[in-house]
Amino acid sequence: MRNEVHAIQDDYPEDFAWCFGCGRLNEEGHHFRTAWNGNHTETIYDPNEKHTAIPGFVYGGLIASLIDCHGTGSASLALHRKNGFEPGSGEAPPRFVTGSLHVDFLKPTPQNVTLKAVGTIEEIHPKKWKVTTEVFAGDTLCAKGEVVAVVMPATFALQN
Repeated sequence: MRNEVHAIQDDYPEDFAWCFGCGRLNEEGHHFRTAWNGNHTETIYDPNEKHTAIPGFVYGGLIASLIDCHGTGSASLALHRKNGFEPGSGEAPPRFVTGSLHVDFLKPTPQNVTLKAVGTIEEIHPKKWKVTTEVFAGDTLCAKGEVVAVVMPATFALQN
C-alpha cells in the first residue's frame, strides 16, 4: 500500500486527525495509513534515520506506535465495513482509542527497509475489537502485537 490507496485515516474527521502516529494533519507525525488488503489490513511505512535505536536499527517506540495506530485504524476499517461503508464512501468512519497494547519484539528491525504491518481483526464486543498485528521488515518478521481498540464515544470532546 502506498499513497495511491485510500486509507481509513484519509477519512477521519479533522477534529480527530491529529495523532502523532496516524494523524494526517500532524505535520511532525508519522502519517501511518491503513487499508484493506484482502481479508487483512496493511500499513506500509519507511522509517528514516531519526527513528534510530542504535546505528542500523529502528527504535522500538516506532514499532509500538506502528502497531498501536495500525490496530485502531484496522478496527475502524472493520466497523466501518460492518456498518456498510468503505474508505472513500463519504461517510465518516468510527474512531477508536487504545484500550490495551501489547508488543513482542522478535528480531532487531533494520533501518532502510520498508516496514509492513499486517493485521487480523476480531470483534470481541460491540464496542471493542482485537487486532493482532505482525510487523515485517522485508520478509523478516520483526515484531508481533495486539491492540484492543475501543470505540470512541460520540460525546467525546476535547477539554480546554
